[in-house]
Amino acid sequence: MPIKTSHDQYPPFSTTVPTAPLVSISLAKLEASDAAESSAFFEAAQNLGFFYLSMEGSELGEKLVDGAEKLLALQKEFFSRPNEEKEQFAREKIDPFFGYRHGTLKETWEDGRPKRNETYNLRKDDLVRNNPPLPMHPLVTKNHDLLESYARNCRAAIDLMITHLEVHLQLPIGTLAKLHRINHRSGDHVRFHQHAPAPFTEEAAKQGEHTDFGTLTILFNWLGGLQIRLPDTEDWVYVKPVPGSAVVNLGDALVKFTAGILRSNVHRVTPPPAPQDGITRNSLVFFSRPEDTVVLKRIEGGIIDKQPREEKSEPEMTSEEWILRRSVGDLKGVYTHKGGLEIRRQLVAGRV
Repeated sequence: MPIKTSHDQYPPFSTTVPTAPLVSISLAKLEASDAAESSAFFEAAQNLGFFYLSMEGSELGEKLVDGAEKLLALQKEFFSRPNEEKEQFAREKIDPFFGYRHGTLKETWEDGRPKRNETYNLRKDDLVRNNPPLPMHPLVTKNHDLLESYARNCRAAIDLMITHLEVHLQLPIGTLAKLHRINHRSGDHVRFHQHAPAPFTEEAAKQGEHTDFGTLTILFNWLGGLQIRLPDTEDWVYVKPVPGSAVVNLGDALVKFTAGILRSNVHRVTPPPAPQDGITRNSLVFFSRPEDTVVLKRIEGGIIDKQPREEKSEPEMTSEEWILRRSVGDLKGVYTHKGGLEIRRQLVAGRV
């Protein structure tokens, strides 16, 4: 029986816009160490860096979908609170990266209030009790157990995928996993995301083009809006939401660790196409990052050793430093503008 979600409460996704050719990878089959599914996963990680992760038939997957639906309701409740209440937990007040943030749009609601795009970043280390927590909105405190369970379930799925990557990279099991231990400080976080309805403009869409700068990202969305740039044509295409599946993509850390074997693809978030335009868009994201003290550099061993060597070394920095510099736009380069395939080309040419 298909997993029940709330997608049917929204207008259907457009059937007339080009969509991304994401393959669907079964979480249940990865849990069962299915060889064909594992190979399909690794191929997707190399070629597009994006895929659907189907949760059907997996107990862990069903927990993830159930948690995502509950957190969708929670974030809607949070974003409905008065602005001055939410702004008590603004990033500027509590942390350079974690907390509430908004951007004011040109458009207004019918009552004249300016529209906002809003996010709330919740640190994994606070949720799983690795350290004294940052100030949290009372709704978060009240639902701490739900958020902790969701973070741990996301990490369980990510840890499984990391193990499959280690196998295909021919690395000793644990090579990547020991850089992503859940009980160690990292930039992992849950993000609530709300976009107010607004017209599509290419200028605004272009400003949002980016790659993720972590390891693996798990996204649950109920409306369209996510676009990826196809590596071969550089065309922008929508990612269709699929009930019972998450969208997973790889980040720049895996490109760095594997010397360009894996792909971190450029993407952006835009207003959804009709008939979903005109509706407030919420999404739920879990970002995984290497531990704060991990240095972002090439890993030795396995098939990574067969990759071309850089002629000149880049300055090395920790994951914590990397995240802070990327979050303020200080590190862009090929990671933001070209993605994994271009990195591999430049490695071969000796330009990276």
